[in-house]
Amino acid sequence: MYDYYVYMLRCSDGSYYTGITNSVERRLWQHQNGINPDCYTFSRRPVELVYSAWFTNVFEAIHWEKQIKRWSRKKKEALIRGEWEEIQRLAKKDFSTKKNRSMSP
Repeated sequence: MYDYYVYMLRCSDGSYYTGITNSVERRLWQHQNGINPDCYTFSRRPVELVYSAWFTNVFEAIHWEKQIKRWSRKKKEALIRGEWEEIQRLAKKDFSTKKNRSMSP
């Protein structure tokens, strides 16, 4: 059985980077030291580890990583703070502000 981690970094420009790894310590070191010049974080160093979650199933880890990547900044920040109720609140869409798009006769 292997360990997998979904992690989130706060970059020096305030943006967030989410990834998956089998060693958070090693991967953080790689980000901090600019090992891969093509990586999103290369020009946004230093980075700070702000969230990580442990998985034993790689498919669950990949699913969680993809889900987080689709989230808004506000939702990511609620996750970092551990505010699950806020994440649920932000997940609810407000359709009351949408204009009625029905066609007139």
